[in-house]
Amino acid sequence: MTALDRLRELRAQGRLEREYAAVAGLLADEELAADPDGPRRAARLLARLDPDAVTASSPGTPSVTVAITGQSTVAGLVDPLTVELARHGLLLRPLLGDHGAYRYDLADPGGRFHGAGADLALCLLDPETVFARLPAVWRPADVERAGAQVLAELAQLVAGYQGVLVLNTVPLTRRHTHQLIDRHARTRLALVWREFNAGLLRLAEEHPGVQVIDLDPLVAETGPVHDPRLAAYARAHYTEPLLTAYAREVAHLARALRGLARKCLVVDLDQTLWDGVLGDDGPDGIAAAGTPRGEAFGAFQRVVKQLGSQGVLLAVSSKNDPEQVAAVLRDHPDLVLRPDDFVRVRANWEPKDGNLLEIAGSLGIAPGALVFADDSPAERARVRHGAPEVALVALDDEPALHASRLLADGWFDCLRLTAEDEDRARQYRLDAERARLRERAGGEADFLRELRVGVELAPAAPHELERFAQLTQRTNQFNLTGLRLTAAQLALRAADPRSLVLAARTSDRFGPNGLTGAVLGRWDDDGLHLENVWLSCRVFSRGIEQACLAAVLALAAERGARAVHAWYRATPKNGRTRGFYPALGFATVVEHPDRVHFRHDLAGPPAVPDHIVMVGPKYSEVPGARGVTGTCVATGTAGAGVTSKPSGNSADGAVVSRVYESLVEWEEMRGKR
Repeated sequence: MTALDRLRELRAQGRLEREYAAVAGLLADEELAADPDGPRRAARLLARLDPDAVTASSPGTPSVTVAITGQSTVAGLVDPLTVELARHGLLLRPLLGDHGAYRYDLADPGGRFHGAGADLALCLLDPETVFARLPAVWRPADVERAGAQVLAELAQLVAGYQGVLVLNTVPLTRRHTHQLIDRHARTRLALVWREFNAGLLRLAEEHPGVQVIDLDPLVAETGPVHDPRLAAYARAHYTEPLLTAYAREVAHLARALRGLARKCLVVDLDQTLWDGVLGDDGPDGIAAAGTPRGEAFGAFQRVVKQLGSQGVLLAVSSKNDPEQVAAVLRDHPDLVLRPDDFVRVRANWEPKDGNLLEIAGSLGIAPGALVFADDSPAERARVRHGAPEVALVALDDEPALHASRLLADGWFDCLRLTAEDEDRARQYRLDAERARLRERAGGEADFLRELRVGVELAPAAPHELERFAQLTQRTNQFNLTGLRLTAAQLALRAADPRSLVLAARTSDRFGPNGLTGAVLGRWDDDGLHLENVWLSCRVFSRGIEQACLAAVLALAAERGARAVHAWYRATPKNGRTRGFYPALGFATVVEHPDRVHFRHDLAGPPAVPDHIVMVGPKYSEVPGARGVTGTCVATGTAGAGVTSKPSGNSADGAVVSRVYESLVEWEEMRGKR
């Protein structure tokens, strides 16, 4: 039975909503994915899906509320968006706006979307967004004026919009260009139109809450922009293939917002990174250069290396002799990728599903954070069965298509790259040094003392909000309420004088780890309300979360707060944090159906673990803290530990944290005290 047949069966038997969890796996079927008409067929089967029935059967199903508006008809976007979100295990809850009323829908207090709490708002722009404003007889100058008006209105709209707003560039069609018989005028129109699209793209640069999807690459792959009959009779100005491609980009964005971006790309070697089979052909018989086919493999390696340069962890799982693989990666003249590019290399004769699970475990990430690219259908089938959470990239014997197949699903897309992203591979390689230290230590306590953990907790600076937001979006295990925020939302919180927006930068004897923890709270008459605490899985089990909460509770006590309130809301992946607050002396106040309310009366705040140095202001006032008072800078170099003396950037690569003012002084400046 094919995947489409199974979907038809579920639909016919009325079980589609009850078994929605199986839909993602069916849509990932390789035969369905290879069918150019597959998305349209799947969309028809998922049409009229009842989101309420899905969540009633499976309350933990993650849903995405998407407001959809635009210049023209946008209803045709619902079905492909349903499918594309379903492919990633997400459930669409659509809100459709009025025809041509996007300004009213998005900006007016009485608009269709006001108070709807949409996770995403799509404002689908098309050529009529501009051309509908032109006189019956027009010239390029009229288009330029109309485009400027649209950009001005959109700039005003996005400045006032509080959520994530998605715009798009607009293709210029032959139907419009060839109304001008003067070729010079056509050239001028093309220039005006490109400047209009550049203005749209600049909105995304200037406003953190705005995303702009560039339709040009999508048009290049999907073909015609519009069908004249649909445009005339249904006012639908984009073709179904283009809307499907657009929906796929939106789904990638929604996945990133929900913290579901993948972290690690695992690749096979034979017929994946190079032409040939190492075990049969030997090192001299494999190639990634020198022939047209070899060059195609080399081009794929460059794409993989490009991803790795942006924080995607790279690993290998290959059925090969480990010594031979090590020698080829080190010495073969054709290769672009070298041993230092990979955080893990598993070359052996074991099943690949087990290798992938081992790679995930050794990196401290879930199998669902992996993407595996392999040319063997049998190996992919084994992984699909033994490690179903791993995303698969189906390669074949045509290396020229490897790159496009790897990039098709945007598995690693993020909202904005941070310095921590670019340093991620080095951090994971250092984990091997930490593992060796753990093996040499006499026990966990000795290991933590020798690791020399430093924690600097301070108000998040404006330049840190992107990384702060990324931490909220990507952290699933130590995310106490499942809360995820964008940089724009965090900027609003940081500007609120009653908010507490703290970033935790950590380090150890091997160097700085970057911004790996965060605390979000709000001061109220009855005390401090902790809205959430996040901690990266990279620094689990080091006492960092306890140290941060000890500092926050001490601050609340110093301010004379009556209590500190906190909440835990269960998600599919944060079960291990259920006992976090009780372990720190919080008492359970009430258990609601969807959350637990805790309270700490500040009579006996917890101590900072002995092995942690709290680097920063006022921390000597925290019980058990070892640190300094006043303004300080934390530095760390491999083997040098953490100190609390001011320092500048050193030639040996020491990373210096920025100087923070004390929490108390910071609050005084903002008039909180």
